[in-house]
Amino acid sequence: MAPEASASRWTTRDEPVTGPARTLALGSERTRRDLTRAEEIELVAAGPLVATVRISRGNGRSVFTQDLTLTAGSPSLVVDTEVDWRERDTALKQTWPLDGPAAHSRCGIPFGHTSHGPADGAERPLQRWIHVGAAHWGVGFASDTPHGHDIVRRDRDDGGTSTVVRHTLLRAPRGPDPYADRGAHRFRHTVRPGATAGDAVEDGYLLALPLRPGTAAPAADPLACTDHPDAVVETVKLADDRSGDVVVRLYEAGGNAMRAALTVDFAVAAVCTTDLSEENAEPAPHDGSRIPLNLRPFEIRTLRITRAQPDEEPPGA
Repeated sequence: MAPEASASRWTTRDEPVTGPARTLALGSERTRRDLTRAEEIELVAAGPLVATVRISRGNGRSVFTQDLTLTAGSPSLVVDTEVDWRERDTALKQTWPLDGPAAHSRCGIPFGHTSHGPADGAERPLQRWIHVGAAHWGVGFASDTPHGHDIVRRDRDDGGTSTVVRHTLLRAPRGPDPYADRGAHRFRHTVRPGATAGDAVEDGYLLALPLRPGTAAPAADPLACTDHPDAVVETVKLADDRSGDVVVRLYEAGGNAMRAALTVDFAVAAVCTTDLSEENAEPAPHDGSRIPLNLRPFEIRTLRITRAQPDEEPPGA
């Protein structure tokens, strides 16, 4: 299952009766304007490893530029969007039509996700990712910034059904700030056909926390990692009390009870679980640098790990 075509955009009237910036009140299909006509299409990269097509559009006031990039070996299409936004009482959505009726959708929230039934067109918040699919197909969408979104079904002329995913990118409310969202904006999205929900979670983290160039150094093992893709390490930090203990916060991302193990790249003297404030510690088992975990669906677990001193033989070693 794959998108039928590249991302398009459409604008529609957005005129809530009260609280313009708080309420999204999209107009009817009659007020919608599809921005599918390209003013210019340019091939800006055509190498053996990267190919990029640039599409430029406009509506008389605002200017839209979109780069669609495929990288060798990558399962995802990268979509970079630049907008010079000059509208009023208008909402901008980026749309992706999918060839088939989706049975469910999931969208990321902090430390988990929410699940929804068939596409109903309701505007919902999201953080980082969306997964849309049915029994035998799935598509993952990821974003580097939080957006609202909605998902609708449309009947095609050939008798089939399309599922349309629509990211809300920009608005132009009159109040309290009449110049809200005006000016230049840049967004990055990825689209991954054949994705599982776990793939969408991974892509969301890759966009929100991209790799940063560093100094040349030998490859090193990760400081903390798990042996299950749904056990996601969210935070690795030093304890707030400056004791030198390492705090690892992780959570179960798939919505299922599970067993996993956390492995850290240093000698361990003791492990305890704490609350989010790193208090109310309770001892936890460990086998050297390996820490077994039993996690409930969407459970957040905070581990406080005391490092063994160089001349100390860690328990369980």
